Amino acid sequence: MAARTFGPEREAEPAKEARVVGSELVDTYTVYIIQVTDGSHEWTVKHRYSDFHDLHEKLVAERKIDKNLLPPKKIIGKNSRSLVEKREKDLEVYLQKLLAAFPGVTPRVLAHFLHFHFYEINGITAALAEELFEKGEQLLGAGEVFAIGPLQLYAVTEQLQQGKPTCASGDAKTDLGHILDFTCRLKYLKVSGTEGPFGTSNIQEQLLPFDLSIFKSLHQVEISHCDAKHIRGLVASKPTLATLSVRFSATSMKEVLVPEASEFDEWEPEGTALEGPVTAVIPTWQALTTLDLSHNSISEIDESVKLIPKIEFLDLSHNGLLVVDNLQHLYNLVHLDLSYNKLSSLEGLHTKLGNIKTLNLAGNLLESLSGLHKLYSLVNLDLRDNRIEQMEEVRSIGSLPCLEHVSLLNNPLSIIPDYRTKVLAQFGERASEVCLDDTVTTEKELDTVEVLKAIQKAKEVKSKLSNPEKRGGEDSRLSAAPCIRPSSSPPTVAPASASLPQPILSNQGILGDE
Repeated sequence: MAARTFGPEREAEPAKEARVVGSELVDTYTVYIIQVTDGSHEWTVKHRYSDFHDLHEKLVAERKIDKNLLPPKKIIGKNSRSLVEKREKDLEVYLQKLLAAFPGVTPRVLAHFLHFHFYEINGITAALAEELFEKGEQLLGAGEVFAIGPLQLYAVTEQLQQGKPTCASGDAKTDLGHILDFTCRLKYLKVSGTEGPFGTSNIQEQLLPFDLSIFKSLHQVEISHCDAKHIRGLVASKPTLATLSVRFSATSMKEVLVPEASEFDEWEPEGTALEGPVTAVIPTWQALTTLDLSHNSISEIDESVKLIPKIEFLDLSHNGLLVVDNLQHLYNLVHLDLSYNKLSSLEGLHTKLGNIKTLNLAGNLLESLSGLHKLYSLVNLDLRDNRIEQMEEVRSIGSLPCLEHVSLLNNPLSIIPDYRTKVLAQFGERASEVCLDDTVTTEKELDTVEVLKAIQKAKEVKSKLSNPEKRGGEDSRLSAAPCIRPSSSPPTVAPASASLPQPILSNQGILGDE
């Protein structure tokens, strides 16, 4: 199903059609199946004869239509096949005459009967406007998240493109102005599409284009199951947006952060020293501190990260990343989730993650931890579901002075006998400060660690005595600077930004809980 396109050059709206395409017996009455067509959009509605009768009574009263237009009611043999087939044809003629009688604005009662408020542009925007007329101020005052579907946003976008009067129906409650007033002031927005056709229609909601530039004050946006390539106007929220989540929607970071990049050969973020030919200078996301791009089809961390210099929380889990790149531009990054990607190497990671405190690398293809040995500010590290076999690999993180929480579950080394104590022994004097696999270290484990350390020390002394040439090299190894923290301080946890209302976040949070 091809979506209608943005832009002023569009064909006139096609006439709407309604056909009775069949019927079915439900309990003791017949339900008629109506197929409604509006351009390329189609949907089905089901009604029994009494619904038609109620509709007719209201139209006779409100719009003075002919009383005899509706096929008469039959009592005897009402469910016989011949009567039902004749009634199907008569009811279809009835609906077609009604639509022809009201070519402009469809009467509200008829529009609801045909489910225009679910599937048709004018009906959708009228229903949304009325909802916001009644509840908009309450929603804004409570600071709640406003959830809306791509089809509703598409309908509003189309209405604005058409340039029609904002209140074509004459009902002040359905004036488009109620929507625009609300969107200008809304702070928390959630846009959730559906997989597959929407409702009883052929509308692929996740493929519809829509424009978010009508929102002027957004602080937080959650988007899921949409096509990022068809989302316009999100960049208009750069001055205010602090939290952005785009999931099940994108194939690249550029699609979300710099959609205009495709228009330019070379671009640089605003505020950088320009070197060489640059065809565009693009403003940064100056307020954005939290970005969730998990559960997408992103294969690389591209240069668009230059446009999010204030990011503190970044979730790129459940994508297809092969390498860690470009994160050196994120000087404020402290919490990073790269879990469930395709990472196999961490070499040089410290050159890109200087101030990182929480790092989730679960569910990758890691066999070596050598790239982690200089992440001196690291507090929380998740390495579960990888391919780490050798206990020697743990030595790369054993000397990290601030590390408090480590998970190595579901790695080959986790089935080694005395796995926990052997891992804890790699942390030397800090073994008691480390929580392994979400389990607090016991006194018995610490006693065993002391024995292992003594055995290891004896081996080292024996090795030095038997091989004096290595003694100098062993003695000269530099240990990392200690992590300075008052003894009474609690363990470091991820700070919640005071500007971000916590109830807004999804059940899983912005950064990767499993």
